[in-house]
Formats: sequence, C-alpha cells, structure tokens
Amino acid sequence: MNKITETPRLYHYIMEDLSDPRTADWFMVRSPVPLFLSIAVYLYLVKMGPVWMQSRKPYDLKNIMIFYNFCMVTLSAYMFYETLVTAWLNPDFSKVCQPVDYSNNPQALRLANVIWLYYISKLIEFLDTVFFVLRKKNNQITFLHVYHHASMPFWYWQGAKFVSGGESYLVVSLNSFIHVIMYTYYLLAAFGPSMQKYLWWKKHMTKLQLIQFVWFVLHALHTLYIGCGFPRAYLMCQLLVAFSQLVLFLNFYTQTYSKSNQRENQVSSNGISTEKKLS
Repeated sequence: MNKITETPRLYHYIMEDLSDPRTADWFMVRSPVPLFLSIAVYLYLVKMGPVWMQSRKPYDLKNIMIFYNFCMVTLSAYMFYETLVTAWLNPDFSKVCQPVDYSNNPQALRLANVIWLYYISKLIEFLDTVFFVLRKKNNQITFLHVYHHASMPFWYWQGAKFVSGGESYLVVSLNSFIHVIMYTYYLLAAFGPSMQKYLWWKKHMTKLQLIQFVWFVLHALHTLYIGCGFPRAYLMCQLLVAFSQLVLFLNFYTQTYSKSNQRENQVSSNGISTEKKLS
C-alpha cells in the first residue's frame, strides 16, 4: 500500500517541487508525456516511413528544403545571439560555473526563454528525418542521426523544465552556433549540384561538432568538480549524453574521412548524395 501511495508523491515532488516555476506552464514543458509521444511518433516514422515509401517515387522537396534550412539558420542565429547577450557578454554571469537564477529578473527570464526555444527547436528538427524519408534517402537515416535527434529533445526538456538558466546556456550557445554553420551548408546543398564547389568545408564542420562535444564533456567535469549550486544530476546527464554523442561523431568522422571512404564520396553522382545530416 505504501509503494502505491509513494509513487504519485515522488512524481509530484519531481514534476512540481523540483521544476522551474517560471516555465511550468510553457508549451510542451509541464508534463513529459507530450514529449515522449512526439519521440515515439518520430521513431515510428523512422521504422515505417521507408516501408510506406517503397512503392512510391521520391518527392521533390527542393523549395521546401531551401525554406526550411533558411529558417533553421535564422532560428539558430537568434538563439546564439540571445545566449551571447544573456551569458557571454553579461559581466554578472560566470562562465566557469553559474547557478540557475530562478527569479523574474529580465535577463534571467530572457535566458529561460531561449533555453525553452532551443528545446522546441529540437522537436522541429525531426523534419530533418522526415525529408530523408520522403526523398527516399534511407542510407542517411543512420543510428547516429536517429539517436541524436531522439535524445536531444529529452535532454533539453529537462533543461526547460528544471534548470532554465545557469550552466544550461552552454549547450544552447555552442550548438546554435554550430547549427548556423551546418544549416547554411545544407541550405547551399539544397540548391543542387551547382553548389557543390562551394561545399568543400564539410570536414571542418564535422571537426567543429567534435570540438563542441569535447567542450561539453570537459566543462561538465569541471563544473562537477568545483560546484556552484547548479544541480549535479543535470550535469551528470549532460556528461553522459555529450560523451555518447562524442563517441558516435568520432566514429562517423573516422569512417567518413578515411582515405577509402573519401574516394567513394568523390565519385558520388550528384555531389551531395553521400552527405549525412547529423545534428
């Protein structure tokens, strides 16, 4: 009987007592159920989408993808700018270890808002995979691609729900900066083979992605060591997720840019068919 009564109490303690009261009623934040349903639908699409498309011709989504990638460049640039103003250029914000400011201070609310927006952007990025499915680019729906897209929304739902400030800024800031570059790359690629000569820098973009995950891991370790009141449980989550992504991205980099695979990529018929959208 005690176990039955303790379960809802524990849930209430986690979901209500530990949560950030400022973001409690924000879209897709209060309960994890809508998030889990979204991820479940996404994984179902990954599994069944290629089956549904087997007897259909691939869709021509050129104009849609140009518009989508342009919007993602703009959104990523906006999120990076917001973290620049609220954290990097804020003299009262520690870049070494910053606890969450749960007050209604305008700067604190501004940072909370961009952390929530970053979480929502991870749900929007499910469209990356939808486009692969509809274009029948099934070889690009790799384990890394799916794992990354499925794990990031859950990671930053926790950020928006519990720690919408403080150390949460770092992932939002660095990843948004990387995404400005990445979605610019895919915006150019969406125009077709004529743009291929301008896309020589994919390898360097992947290096930046690796650097960001190394930064996340080292920063989490350092913050755990010195402490500043930022929840250690969330830092542990960041450490585990970032390290797993680092290992997978490093494996991708090694496989993609080995000499044999570079030769295969060079003989691609359209110049972009072997590219994999990662994050």
